Amino acid sequence: MRFFALKGSEKLGAAAAQALAIELDPHEERDFEDGEHKSRPLVSVRGKDVYVLHSLAGSGGASANDRLCKLLFFLATCKENGAAQTTAVVPYLAFARKDRQTKARDPVTTRYVAQLFEAMDPDRVVTLDIHNFAAFQNAFRCESVHLDTRKLFAPLIGKLTGDLPVTIFSPDGGGVKRAQLLKEALEAETGREIGFGFMEKRRSRNLVSGELFAGDVSGSAVFIVDDMISTGGTMLRAALACRERGAKTVYAIAAHGLFGKGADALFGSQAIDRIIVTDSVDSAAVANARYPQAPLDILPIGRLVGKAIRRLHTQGSISELTGIEH
Repeated sequence: MRFFALKGSEKLGAAAAQALAIELDPHEERDFEDGEHKSRPLVSVRGKDVYVLHSLAGSGGASANDRLCKLLFFLATCKENGAAQTTAVVPYLAFARKDRQTKARDPVTTRYVAQLFEAMDPDRVVTLDIHNFAAFQNAFRCESVHLDTRKLFAPLIGKLTGDLPVTIFSPDGGGVKRAQLLKEALEAETGREIGFGFMEKRRSRNLVSGELFAGDVSGSAVFIVDDMISTGGTMLRAALACRERGAKTVYAIAAHGLFGKGADALFGSQAIDRIIVTDSVDSAAVANARYPQAPLDILPIGRLVGKAIRRLHTQGSISELTGIEH
């Protein structure tokens, strides 16, 4: 096996390598003054099963476009130099939000990104809590592996709730299935009956509307679940609605803490007791340093990623990690 982590994903790569009981393999990345770049492995990949980890959230001076190109070029370089098999490990897969046309002449960016990956001929793409699981599976013609965070979040939810009744809540209709799956995992973990709710949300020209609120949250510990937190506006809107309807405590849970412009309002709000994300992107750690008093918890996923790589390399079962029975 060869395992590389590109620039900007080294910490997560090191954690996954530690879980694998191996060292990250060395590579070179060089940026040219005009914005072009090149990268190459510094060890032989000929005949090897190669894994390349890179999370595609833009930060640290590198845009999502930059990171995507670097990952694609590195995968192609490994194939060019004789790798027997290549796997792209992409905890946060950029451009997955636009997976269908909702307006005239809309792009379907998820499919376009899949076509770019396919041009580099990887054997599989591994990601974590994608925006739309069905769209991800349908877009890629190579093997697609979707890692699941439910078993990471479920024990923490149990610790935070105490004796309060629990409600899992989706902040919009598109995330209902994600919230339902977490509800089921939590019921299996705790043996308790878990409540469920969701809120209507429609977005047009960056304006959000929709007032439908389904579910009883009065007196409950409410966990608002989404795949990502970008500006935090969706989470904050749902949290305020839950508070207005009598929620005792409110927590925001997401795999990916992007925390872009506008997230200050989320961190400064009294409507949310804690914000819980994973370290799938380095912007979560940046936000933690920028807002040291913010109620932000970052769960590590290095062990999950390492276990997935080990099982893929040894052709073992990955159903426990994906939430899908095989």
